[in-house]
Amino acid sequence: QVQLVESGGGLVQAGGSLRLSCAASGNIFRVNDMGWYRQAPGKQRELVATITNGGSILCQDSVKGRFIISRDNAKNTVYLQMNSLEPEDTAVYYCKANLITQQRVRFDYWGQGTQVTVSS
Repeated sequence: QVQLVESGGGLVQAGGSLRLSCAASGNIFRVNDMGWYRQAPGKQRELVATITNGGSILCQDSVKGRFIISRDNAKNTVYLQMNSLEPEDTAVYYCKANLITQQRVRFDYWGQGTQVTVSS
C-alpha cells in the first residue's frame, strides 16, 4: 500500500507565503513524476507544477515567478514554496505521484488534499 501525506496548508494574508510538503511512503520501488494540483470551489482541478525525478519542471503560467517546486528523491518528498500569494490561489491543493510499486506496477497516487486560503 502507498500513502501520500501532505502538510503545510493554512490561512495566510495576500502577499504572504506558505510551504507545502508531500511525502510518499509504503510499497514503492521508484517514484517518477511528482506534482501539485489545485481545485477551487466550483472549478475543475488544475495543474500547478510538476517535477520529474531528474528535476525537470512544468509550471502553470499564473504561478511562475511566485511558486517554486522542488523534491528530495531520497525522502520521496515534493515541496511547493508559495510566495506572493493572491486570493485567487485559494484552493484545495493535491499532491500527485506517479510511481512504480515493488510489484513493478505503475500507478498514479493522490494525496488527501490540503486547504490553502488567502485573505485579501
